[in-house]
Amino acid sequence: MFRPLLIAALIAFPGVAVAQTSAATAADAVPAEGGNPPQRIRSVTLGAGQKCPPNTSTEIIVCSTLDQPYRIPKQFRNSGPIPAQNQSWANRAATVDEVGRVAGGLPDTCSPVGTGGQSGCALMTNRQWAADRRAQQADASQVP
Repeated sequence: MFRPLLIAALIAFPGVAVAQTSAATAADAVPAEGGNPPQRIRSVTLGAGQKCPPNTSTEIIVCSTLDQPYRIPKQFRNSGPIPAQNQSWANRAATVDEVGRVAGGLPDTCSPVGTGGQSGCALMTNRQWAADRRAQQADASQVP
């Protein structure tokens, strides 16, 4: 029972040792500047007009600028609400359902039509206030 495991281990180990030595020689073939690998990598954020400091033999410096801190281009940021033609079918169906509920005067809809339409006016006012509050906070967070 142990004989097949022993044979498999003896066959596998020389292959692993060869792979490790070939990878080590490939890494040693391209030495870093000065013969030693860098000891640290430093990230520097630059302002407008600043230059990136030069790399030294002990560190690599990665520079980024504050001109474009976002990956999304400016014309696509803060686009506001999504137009109806660009929304999913599920969102469109939910909107149609809500409009139908209000028009029918169902309970909790704040409609003057129907038996329970007036019961949702406070709820609608609270939802509108919360939506306005979220919009104000979103606008305030985008001001630098």
